[in-house]
Amino acid sequence: MNLRKASAAVGILALALGASACAVDGGEGSADGPITIACGAMEDWCQKMTSEFTAATGIEASFVRLSSGETVARLEAAKSAPEFDVWHGGPVDGFGAAKNADLIEAYASPNREAIPEKYRDPDGFWTGVYVGVLGFCSNQKVLDKLGLEAPTSWEALLDPKLSQNVSSAHPSTSGTAFTTLWTQVTRLGGEDEGLAYMAKLHNNILQYSKSGTAPGQTAGRGEVAVGLVFSHDCVKYKEEGMSDLVVTFPSEGTGYEIGGVALVKGSKHAEAAKKYIDWTLTAEAQDNGPKVGSYQVLTHPDAKVDERMVRLADINLVDYDFFAAADAKKALTARFDEEIASAPKE
Repeated sequence: MNLRKASAAVGILALALGASACAVDGGEGSADGPITIACGAMEDWCQKMTSEFTAATGIEASFVRLSSGETVARLEAAKSAPEFDVWHGGPVDGFGAAKNADLIEAYASPNREAIPEKYRDPDGFWTGVYVGVLGFCSNQKVLDKLGLEAPTSWEALLDPKLSQNVSSAHPSTSGTAFTTLWTQVTRLGGEDEGLAYMAKLHNNILQYSKSGTAPGQTAGRGEVAVGLVFSHDCVKYKEEGMSDLVVTFPSEGTGYEIGGVALVKGSKHAEAAKKYIDWTLTAEAQDNGPKVGSYQVLTHPDAKVDERMVRLADINLVDYDFFAAADAKKALTARFDEEIASAPKE
C-alpha cells in the first residue's frame, strides 16, 4: 500500500514539474514568453520598445534589427520553426508580402479599433503604429561645392552634377528603397515608367546599401550630396551631430510608409506575442519613439505630437496603394535587379 502511495506521489510530482517546465519554457501559446521581435526600425527604437514592454508586463522581449526584405526572407527560411514571434516596424507593403506568403497571421487586438482604419489591414494581419514620409536627406556643404540647391523634385536628382552623389538602399532588401521604387510606379503611371525613371537615376547612384537608413548616414558623412530616406531618419541624424543635413520633399509627390506590427505565424509564445502587439497599439507605447529621437507620425490619436514630426497635410503625397505594392513586390524587385542594379552606368 505504501509503495503504491509513493509511486502515485512521484507521478503527481513529475506532472507538476512538467507543467512548471512548460510555463518556464514558454510552450505553445504561452503568455510568459520570452518573445523575440523582428524589428524594422532604428536600433535604439527597437531597444526602447522591447525594454519598455518588459518593464510594463514582466515578459522578457528581445529583438533582431532587420530590413523589410531580410525579415521576409528569414520568416520564409524558418517557416516550419519560427525564430520570431512578432514583426514590429518597417513598411507594411513588406507585411503584405509576408501575408501573401502565409508568414504572418491575423490577430484582432482589442486595442486595434483605436487606430484609424486607413492604418489597418482590413483582414487583421497588420496594424500601423507610425507613418514616415520619403524625402531627400542632403548635405548642404556637398551641395554648395557642386553649385546646387537642395533638391525639391524627382527630376532634380537626375542632374548630371549629381553623378555618383546620390545614395539609396536596394529595394530587394530595404522597405525604404521599395517605397522609392513604388513611388515612381505610382506617380508615373506604371511599372515600365517607374523602372525607366529608376534606370536614369541609377547613373547618379554611388551605391545601393542593404539598409534603408544608411543613405542618410552616407549623406551626413559627406560621402554623397543626397540620401533617399524617410525624413524622420534624417532629422534624427541631424540631431545626433550631422549638422550639415537638410530635409526636402519632391514637389511632384512622394511616397510614405505605414510602419506595422504583426503576429508571426506559428509563434511558440503566441499569447505573449499578442500582449506585445496590444501594448504597441497604445498611445503610451508609441510615445516612446520621440524619447529616442524617432519622429515618425504616430497612429494612435492620443499619442503626443512632437514639433519635429512632419505634418502630413503639408506634403504632396502620392496615392500609395500598399496592397498593390505588396502584390507587385517580388516581381518588381526582380525586374529592378535584372534591368537596373546589374546594368552598367552610362
